[in-house]
Amino acid sequence: MSYTAPVGGMPAPASLPATTAESIYSKVFWRFIPLLVICWVIAYLDRVNISFAKLQMQSELGLSDAAYGLGASIFFIGYFLFEVPSNMILHRVGARIWIMRIMVTWGLASASAMFVTTEFGFYVTRFLVGALEAGFVPGALYFFTKWFPADRRARINTIFMSGIAFCGIIGGPISGGIMKFTDGSLGLSGWQWLFLLEGLPAVVLGLIVWKYLDDEVHDAKWLTDAEKTTWKALIERDAKAAETHNFGAALREPATYVLSVVYLCLAGAIYGLVFWIPQLIKTAGTQDPFVIGMISSIPYIVAGISMILLGKSSDRTGERRWHLALTTLAGGIGYFISGLYSDNTVALLIGLTIAATGIISAIGLFWVFPQRFLGGMAAAGGIALINSIGQLGGVITPYMVGKIKDVTGQTTWGLYAIATACVVATVIIAWGLPKRFYQRSVTHQ
Repeated sequence: MSYTAPVGGMPAPASLPATTAESIYSKVFWRFIPLLVICWVIAYLDRVNISFAKLQMQSELGLSDAAYGLGASIFFIGYFLFEVPSNMILHRVGARIWIMRIMVTWGLASASAMFVTTEFGFYVTRFLVGALEAGFVPGALYFFTKWFPADRRARINTIFMSGIAFCGIIGGPISGGIMKFTDGSLGLSGWQWLFLLEGLPAVVLGLIVWKYLDDEVHDAKWLTDAEKTTWKALIERDAKAAETHNFGAALREPATYVLSVVYLCLAGAIYGLVFWIPQLIKTAGTQDPFVIGMISSIPYIVAGISMILLGKSSDRTGERRWHLALTTLAGGIGYFISGLYSDNTVALLIGLTIAATGIISAIGLFWVFPQRFLGGMAAAGGIALINSIGQLGGVITPYMVGKIKDVTGQTTWGLYAIATACVVATVIIAWGLPKRFYQRSVTHQ
């Protein structure tokens, strides 16, 4: 069959109109992306809702700031240990079944945190949630390589990662509201209701994923045979263009580890934000948990809008390096402002908004880079490896900030440390990657 190049330079069967690629893209997008974004919102909410639970459970369980930080960090130890094996299994059994398994088990584990009564129980529950959730994000990112051409992925990745921002927009008010209005109901504290009501939706969504996800293009009964042929040709073209298909080769590729260091800095920065933003706002002078939740949503609203616009800009221009470097730098500047004005609610909020906009946008843009040189099994394992190493930032930052607060009585120097990590990541992105990463990608107009 001969091929022509329709919109965006993507090949399609010559017998089909030039608009076919766009119509198929629209079908694929609406079939998968809204569902997976909602799943990511719930996953992220279950991951970070302890930042709100802390406002009540810390005093009830007698946890120090360092103990809370350690509990937040232990999640990522479980995540780190099981991330790569989980994604390798997903590559073999398919995203449909494995993402369903991930969601059902993590939802049950997250809800079980309502029964925690001791510091040790807190640590065990957090470890289990991390271990059982491991593989969801890299699994989704790998799934995108099976369903979306490379020149669409910056916007797809940023839309998916906008779940972080959307979680912050709705998660703060919902979490604060649950804690305020359910506290004492049926003899349970607000933080216990929080874990229960935010954990069970993952179980329901897991069943929906099992019904609606398709592992491969040829599995999609909702596409015609001609559409399957067209779309599969686009995906296979990008798979052939990827440099590394074998997981062993991905392990020997220096860029895998350079990108892991960058993501370590980015992950540390985002978790410094999500695990401590309620406490930072409270320390600056706001006490009501519902009001704290409303205020904490503001940085995420701005970040959510900005990251989608930046993803579209990067895809349109084909420019990757400076989009990523400048957003990472903005995150560092925001953290520096937050540390400098930690006792002023308005100035703190401005700093947190800049930090959230920069870091959340950077996380979405970042995932275009590994997908440019990893394909096949290397994409499944390599993406998981980069993500798991990066998630160690979630081990370091929450505990570090908590320990600094216990020792000094304030979080300022912890925020400065995160700002420094953002600058390090900026330097690596701007000048430390192989030259092939700085080439403009094929753009879609």
